[in-house]
Amino acid sequence: MVIVSFFLVFIAIALVGAVLFLGAGMAKSSRDSGAGLDEPVPNLPPVLLPAGAKASDVDRVRFALGLRGYRMDQVDEVLDELRDQLTIQEKEIERLKRALETAGNPEEPKA
Repeated sequence: MVIVSFFLVFIAIALVGAVLFLGAGMAKSSRDSGAGLDEPVPNLPPVLLPAGAKASDVDRVRFALGLRGYRMDQVDEVLDELRDQLTIQEKEIERLKRALETAGNPEEPKA
């Protein structure tokens, strides 16, 4: 009697396992059939910043959406930080250029 109950429990577990295995296989095949976002097209042009990029160039960068892409909030955060750093550098370069021009062209002292 005890052996029969263990055998029935074993069969029940095997049936549940088989149902779960087949269900997972069907779910995977339905995901592969095009449900959800499409895979990225491999021939899309690369997203690049121009040479000598300015802060305003960073604001214009846009990435294509994909199924397994980066988290948009993290990408936006990094791009915002990059834009802010470029803005600071651009202001410093302009300040140094003005200082250099002022130092290189001193006014003639009047006698």
